[in-house]
Amino acid sequence: MIKLAIIGFGGMGEYHFHRLKRINEYEVVGVYDIDENRMMVAQNFNLKIYSSALEVAEDKTINTVLIATPNHLHFYYVDFFAKAHKNIICEKPVALSTEEYLKMVDVCNKNNVLFTVHQNRRFDEDFLTIKEIIKSNKLGKIYKIESNVIGANGIPGGWRKQICYGGGMMLDWGVHLIDQIVNLYPNRKIESINSDFSYVLGFDVDDGFLTTLRFEDDLTVTVRVDTNSYINLPRWIIYGRDGTAVINNWSIEGKIVLPNYDAKVEIVGIEAGNGFTKTMAYRPHSSVIEEKLPKVLVDKDIFYKNFYQALNKKEPLLIQPDGVLKVLKLMELAKKSNDSKEILKNVLL
Repeated sequence: MIKLAIIGFGGMGEYHFHRLKRINEYEVVGVYDIDENRMMVAQNFNLKIYSSALEVAEDKTINTVLIATPNHLHFYYVDFFAKAHKNIICEKPVALSTEEYLKMVDVCNKNNVLFTVHQNRRFDEDFLTIKEIIKSNKLGKIYKIESNVIGANGIPGGWRKQICYGGGMMLDWGVHLIDQIVNLYPNRKIESINSDFSYVLGFDVDDGFLTTLRFEDDLTVTVRVDTNSYINLPRWIIYGRDGTAVINNWSIEGKIVLPNYDAKVEIVGIEAGNGFTKTMAYRPHSSVIEEKLPKVLVDKDIFYKNFYQALNKKEPLLIQPDGVLKVLKLMELAKKSNDSKEILKNVLL
């Protein structure tokens, strides 16, 4: 049984509580938060209220902590609870730099505690569907991928609007989306990165970004986040030599479109604006084949269950340090590219 305390009971802390209370292997014992209002919310769920992090550390019944504080506090609490010999689940981004993260891994190893990061969107069903499409080779050689997360509600949450707390959309959403791309191609070399951050909402943190990763073998991946767009974009588009796939949203609505090589294709020109084109004319319906997406379903609690199994040495952690470190390095390079207004080449990870 994992007996757990949640450190930070804001939006994500409460989210974890509701997820964990339905999993038999976990018991959420109590909560520590510096905000009295959030502690009152925790009391409504009959959770033990700790007066300090030290009280959590001294509670012998607690074997695990889940850290869901603002980002700038992750390093402090990981270091503190590792030295108290508590196993640790930490919200993303786990650290504000690769240097911080390496110190976290070191202190957890030295104190023999299990440590992982809540990179939960590696288990999103839209992403797993994309992985399945690529694995099937149905589209032939993949040469471009677009990953888009678009909204019009601005930067969420008060502290996420401030750089001193580790706010901004690269740290909020970029960490997820870049993790997905790294997971798609863990062994393919990245030849360059180019990133442009958006600051149109007037905060000192980015409210969106467009990052382009160029891999070896002529693969380009664009990752886009926008918090001020009133027109949505497809969640994913995959361009292959032999077809195209689109996933429009997290409900996995979309399709795969393949050429029908058996059909006779007569390209008929069209009027396009104030001109004429054959090149950009749409293919006749008979010349393409539309297929449904191979929707991949997953246990929604796979992350938590894996941590339990890893704690009992029955399987390895799904979120391993080398992948986390690679994502943090790429985010640092994206920031460097934006600040220098340069394409960074010969990326070494």
